[in-house]
This record gives sequence, C-alpha cells and structure tokens, in this order.
Amino acid sequence: MSQSELIQQSKAPQTRTSLANDLRKLGLDEGMVIIVHSSMKSLGWVCGGPVAVIQALQEVITPKGTIIMPAHSADVSDPREWGNPAIPEEWVTEVINELPPFDPNVTPTVAMGTIAESFRTYPDVKRSYHPVHSFSVWGKNREEIARNHSLDNGLGDDSPLGFIYRNSGYVLMLGTDYETNTSMHYGEHKATGIKEVKKMSPILENDQKVWKAFTEIDYDEEKFPAVGEKFEQEYELRKGYVGHAFSRLIYQPDLVEYTGKNIN
Repeated sequence: MSQSELIQQSKAPQTRTSLANDLRKLGLDEGMVIIVHSSMKSLGWVCGGPVAVIQALQEVITPKGTIIMPAHSADVSDPREWGNPAIPEEWVTEVINELPPFDPNVTPTVAMGTIAESFRTYPDVKRSYHPVHSFSVWGKNREEIARNHSLDNGLGDDSPLGFIYRNSGYVLMLGTDYETNTSMHYGEHKATGIKEVKKMSPILENDQKVWKAFTEIDYDEEKFPAVGEKFEQEYELRKGYVGHAFSRLIYQPDLVEYTGKNIN
C-alpha cells in the first residue's frame, strides 16, 4: 500500500505518543518481556514510520523490560530446499559456493516486515546468532538472550522463545495473525510425534565460511490459524486497536502449552 493510500485511509496521523497510549490501553507496561510481530501498513499512516513504532514500544516497556523481534533469514540455507522461489538445479553448486555466510551485523531479515528490519539495526539492539532463526533484542536481558541461542532446534528451549516462556513473557501481535506467531513453533517442540529434520546453512567459524549442519523439528505453521482460533475460545487475552491495527496481547506460556497439546 502506498503512502498516499495510507493517508487517504487514515482519519488522523499515528504518532509515537498516540501509539504508546494505545499500547498501554492494550495492556503493555514497564518491565514486561515481549516478542513483537507487526504489520506496518496495518497501523495506518505513522508519522516517523517504523522508527516511531519502535520508540513507542521502548517508551512503554522501558529498559527495565525486554523487546524481542524475529530477525529470521530463511535464504541463508541450503538452496536445494528453496521453494519460494526455487532456483534451477544447474545453479545450485554455484550458489552453495557463493552464498554469503550469516553475519548478524549485515544479514537482512526476510519477510519480517519493515518494523522488524528497522529494529535489527536500531541502537543498543543485539541479534542472536542463528543463520535462519535469529532474533533481535533490546532492553534488560538483551545480552543473555542474544548470547544463548542454540544452533540445533533454533526455535526450541535454548532460544529467545524459551527465554520468553521461562520469564512469563507476552506475544504482541500488531495487525498480524497466528500464521506468523513464532511462539507457536516453540509449542511444536512440546508436541508429540513431530519428526526431526537435518538442515544446513553457511556460517562463520574462525573467520572462515563453513556449511554447518544442524537439527530441528519439521516446523509447519499451516495449522496455526485454526489452533489460534480455538485458543481464543478457551483463554483470555487482551484485544484492541493500536493505531488502525487490530492487535492482540497474549501470555506466551499459555499459547505455547496450548499449541503443544493441540497441533497434531
């Protein structure tokens, strides 16, 4: 959606102040641990764009809390598994040889949205080290969270999602739906019968590029919308509007446990 269309559809400009007020009404408060999933265009026309959204979140949470956003980079992976889009088979060897290794300082996010991509390079934000499933972190626990991210099972216990779970954190969905709710992948780790798969990605070891193999479960978000719909029928969560975006604030441990019991 163009900026002109956003302006035409907005009754008033959204600002850092108005967004912060809306976030507080939704239930955000100082010191909380939150993971944020966001759709910039859903908010309406925002004065200051993604920067204003990030500043509003920081104003409400403060450095006493922790803000986490996904910084995933699905393209730093085995090109033989790419499907959206796939590449010609005859390209694969050259791509494997030439694909840059994951670098938390420069590797961009893929399909995470403009807010998450802006947050990745924001001052005092740390990025965890995982070639595919990294997260950006700001606030009280940023060093601990960014440092402790396992290569195996990158959305499991030893990941930022596990930290949120153990520290009674929340999921903030700003204009997004359940299919992008990464915490539900952590819930898959608590389910039974989900198979493990082997993956590989290029990373840096001793300043040299190496293709590193790792294990994860066969993540599948196709069932998330149906599970999320049932979850909302059984659990209380905060709903409301932040700007023009219909938003949800969910207690993450409840969602993780519910997903684990209902994903199969």
